[in-house]
Amino acid sequence: MTFTARSSRSRTRHTGAAAVALAAAAALLAGCSSDGTDDGDDPLAGEKAEAGTVVVGSNNFAESTLLADLYGEALRAKGVKVTYKHNIGSRETTYGLMKNGSVTVLPEYNGSLLAYLDAKAEQKSADAVDEAVKAKLDKSLTLLDSSPAENKDSVSVNAATAKKYELTESSTLADLKDIAPDLVIGGSPEFQTRQQGLKGLESVYGLKFKSFKALDAGGPLTQAALAKNTVQAADIFTTDPAIDKEGFVVLKDPENFFGFANVTPLVREGDLSEKAVAALNAVSAKLDTETLRDLDSQVQTDKKDPLDVAKAWLQSEGLI
Repeated sequence: MTFTARSSRSRTRHTGAAAVALAAAAALLAGCSSDGTDDGDDPLAGEKAEAGTVVVGSNNFAESTLLADLYGEALRAKGVKVTYKHNIGSRETTYGLMKNGSVTVLPEYNGSLLAYLDAKAEQKSADAVDEAVKAKLDKSLTLLDSSPAENKDSVSVNAATAKKYELTESSTLADLKDIAPDLVIGGSPEFQTRQQGLKGLESVYGLKFKSFKALDAGGPLTQAALAKNTVQAADIFTTDPAIDKEGFVVLKDPENFFGFANVTPLVREGDLSEKAVAALNAVSAKLDTETLRDLDSQVQTDKKDPLDVAKAWLQSEGLI
């Protein structure tokens, strides 16, 4: 399936209006550098990384911080000098800091980054998305290998619905065709009208639901409604810890209706050694969606320190 890239609601946590991001980011940057530096009032005026030091940045949400720690600690294990700039802000700010050399490595999501760089770009496959991103990136930047792990929209059903209709982790959206008329689906208000929402689910998979309930963008309202069976299906992030906690079943999307959002390191071209690049690619190769969701759960639900979670997983995989 071919579709036009868009910045989905799952990425609104690190996209948004540039003006708002720039106004808020100065305060964030003053305290976000792990080495205690203050970049001043201009969020894009950060100093270039010190020679021989790799600065690993993250956007302002929990999963991005965890991913930064995973990639950063893998580099440290190879003898690379690493500092962190966590919780910088939205993509408008982090992309600017990547371009000016203040940040060397940033965990990104390939399809979401493409939507930011070219909202009209078509996405045919994960590899095609990576190539399209590379073609649009500032010449100082490039992508490394994409991970199988994806944080993107999904249609998920609750445990009771899965049991009633014998839906499993192997079931696909196509398996809902005869069931959908019995189900209430929930999501953000926009999900009801956008192509990558109810309209597309009908045209691509033939799904006509009983009704739609407007909730939030995959947040606590949606999670609670699905858990309480107020809705039987909902638009949920694929790495949301609520999936495992509540026993939700994520339906597979063989047509890639929801696009691509593979975790992919964005890096400064030529600022990393071959050993460093290999270390980052090794992390990506080991990371899949289920693993990332488990690590997110440890951080967001169990309240463990993301650095400790990152180190433990890297050790278990023989990466440090």
